[in-house]
Amino acid sequence: MTKGTEKNKENIVTAPSVLDVSRDGAVATVRVDRPKANAVDPAMIEEFRTVLPSLAGDPRVRCIVITGTGRFFIAGADIAVMRDLSAGNQAEMRRWIDVQRLIEQAPKPVVAAINGHALGGGAELSLACDLRIISAEATFGFPEIRLGLFPGAGGSQRLPRLVGPHLAKRLMIEGERLAAQRALELGLVDVVAEPAAFEALVAERARLLAAKPTAAIALLKRVVDEGYGLPVEQALEREEKGVAELTRTADAAEGLQAFLDKRAAVFTGH
Repeated sequence: MTKGTEKNKENIVTAPSVLDVSRDGAVATVRVDRPKANAVDPAMIEEFRTVLPSLAGDPRVRCIVITGTGRFFIAGADIAVMRDLSAGNQAEMRRWIDVQRLIEQAPKPVVAAINGHALGGGAELSLACDLRIISAEATFGFPEIRLGLFPGAGGSQRLPRLVGPHLAKRLMIEGERLAAQRALELGLVDVVAEPAAFEALVAERARLLAAKPTAAIALLKRVVDEGYGLPVEQALEREEKGVAELTRTADAAEGLQAFLDKRAAVFTGH
């Protein structure tokens, strides 16, 4: 999905950038291109903080795909930057968690298309996405412990919520790079695709997600996030408010009427 090479794709960002942002119909793709390893630095973080709200607020975009270039999805934090252990520099790098919150709070599905190695901060970013598709040749893991660190940009909190605290601690303590199939077995990713079929599979899954009632998806994401960890009575109150809001959407009306009409629903995200 490179800039301006495919007739149906619209390039959204034209200024010099490590993020190549394009739109194909209702699917927007954010491709990280920062050789050699797509490592995270403050400039990349700031680009994500600019691009993601724009895509989240664009009614033409109904699914967002985040992917990488070459052998890497995102290799993690740039070690040359991280070795500055000053409080100011560490605070700048910690804004990576802001990027992840933008993904989680996006009112539409977000897909991590893990084309290559997803390590450290790259794995952390993927945990904030709604669907993780990984190439069979990619690896996945949290190797920070080898640097005397631990996953401190979201990983230490999201990973236990995904796989449970015991397994999460073990994965972070051992710091191993996992093969794609092993990551699937542990529940870290959702789909493994052979490299030759990877881009086509990502495009198809993103297209299917974009066709769904994204108004309902936005509310579903919010209700789950707000209710998780609350006492069940409070969580059900959040759910009730979400359902009341949902019944006022055009997508809900369309879905119910389409069922009665015995036809396929056409959702608009409203």
